[in-house]
Amino acid sequence: MATINPDNRGLRLFVRYVVLVLIALIFILPLVFMVMSSFKPDRALLADTGSLRAFLPVGELNLENYREAFDRAPVALFVFNSVFVTGVTVLLSLAICSLAAFSFAFLSWRGRSLILSVVLATLIVPFETIAIPLLLIVSKLPWIGLEGIEYTWLNSYRVQIIPWIADGLTIFLFVQYFRDLPTELIEASRVEGASWFQVYTRVVMPLSGPVIATAAILKFLVMYNQYLWPLIVVQQEAYRPVMVGLQYFFQLNTAWGEIMAYLSLITIPVLAFYLVLQRAFIASIASTGVKG
Repeated sequence: MATINPDNRGLRLFVRYVVLVLIALIFILPLVFMVMSSFKPDRALLADTGSLRAFLPVGELNLENYREAFDRAPVALFVFNSVFVTGVTVLLSLAICSLAAFSFAFLSWRGRSLILSVVLATLIVPFETIAIPLLLIVSKLPWIGLEGIEYTWLNSYRVQIIPWIADGLTIFLFVQYFRDLPTELIEASRVEGASWFQVYTRVVMPLSGPVIATAAILKFLVMYNQYLWPLIVVQQEAYRPVMVGLQYFFQLNTAWGEIMAYLSLITIPVLAFYLVLQRAFIASIASTGVKG
């Protein structure tokens, strides 16, 4: 009977940890550089980029870049706009796309496979090809608001949210996950008299924590990093998101320290969202395993 050499096992474990640490450094070092640079004046920032000092809190450190960033642009407003638009879009997308996926996965209706194929085919259509036609549509669409009927969606939150609620990737993720769920649970629920909507809300969705977290993270990244579409449809400063606000720091003179400070500030919601979703993801897996 073959035995495992403890020395070889320890060596493999050591190599594995070294590789994981190197991979982690590849992702962490740019963030460290960004944060450290945000506390340095431009002269020191550019001088340190050729050495390890760029990743260390050394030299002239102050909060001047952050103060000047808030003076140059309404940073808090841009962050609020992006968080609001992204949060609403993610919540609506999870609800709408999961309902559509539930229909594709569990209900039998004519043309289901064809329509699902059309939905998946939209994944290969670049957004740039539909940007102008979509702009022409939303520029003339009516909207009933608090101030009455408006005949355009431009310069609003809705134009940044509604076109992005449903997408083929999110529906595909939910469909694939739903199809892997035990059909016995669905059949037992139906036998006990549960409606399809009750099956969706009380059986399927409580077991779908991992795919919800995955879809939410992917949707969050897409929406929070939106640049082209808001640049086209939003001309008023009150509705601009963080990525469009970045161009404020390239006007007249490029202030690299202020740019790093701005990037550090707009990264905070991303890290917070990831940490929350990570905990929810782990908790959902643990609860699913306990329920069995």
